[in-house]
Amino acid sequence: MNFEHILFSIEDGVALLSLNRPDQLNSFNAKMHGEVREALKLVRQSEEARVLLLTGEGRGFCAGQDLSDRNVAPGAEMPDLGESIEKFYNPMIRALRDLPLPVICAVNGVAAGAGANIPLACDLVLAARSASFIQAFCKIGLIPDSGGTWTLPRLVGMARAKALALLGNRLSAEQAEQWGLIYQVVDDANLRDEALKLARHLATQPTYGLALIKRSLNASLNNSFDEQLELERDLQRLAGRSEDYREGVGAFMEKRTPSFKGR
Repeated sequence: MNFEHILFSIEDGVALLSLNRPDQLNSFNAKMHGEVREALKLVRQSEEARVLLLTGEGRGFCAGQDLSDRNVAPGAEMPDLGESIEKFYNPMIRALRDLPLPVICAVNGVAAGAGANIPLACDLVLAARSASFIQAFCKIGLIPDSGGTWTLPRLVGMARAKALALLGNRLSAEQAEQWGLIYQVVDDANLRDEALKLARHLATQPTYGLALIKRSLNASLNNSFDEQLELERDLQRLAGRSEDYREGVGAFMEKRTPSFKGR
């Protein structure tokens, strides 16, 4: 399927979605939002896709919202940014978080504003050594969106979350890794290859079970200990009835490499 502002393909079980407005640092306008939404729908409906890799083209991952779509001229009516959040950003973040397969994000350069928080809705985040994360909202009188006020305190603690959000300072990829904000930093030249290598590995794994792992870990952030034990029971029941579990046990007993189908 052809898109204007994203690149999208599915090959060898890997759905690759790359933001493609490099001259605008892959900032979002309404059309790109619509294309990302359509691509995520295709991933969810696909029987071939077993992992999603999200990245960006050019020298930046994503600079957040294209402010030319939000320019407030003197005397003009003020925009309803809450409507934009409700219509575009919140559905995208929920779609990434709830996608029933692993989601990898490869941050290839600056990730600012919403672009700094979109990766945090993914499961595994790799970043180029030159990449950086900037909660730029405070610079223009806004609050972190795209789940930022929820994810940041849980990942780095309240003190660091407030510093990032109130000061809007640049956070290097290496510092983000040290703070536990992302999974791994890799050399710039190797980022796409390393991300694809990880994606292709996951595509060979029991992705039905991986989706249940993702679901259980996400739920743990709000569940009590007893609620989490009960969820583990329920999800393990589902996992134990899967074709992948049968294949995994059979391959182990027969001392052969398993062939998982994601079912």
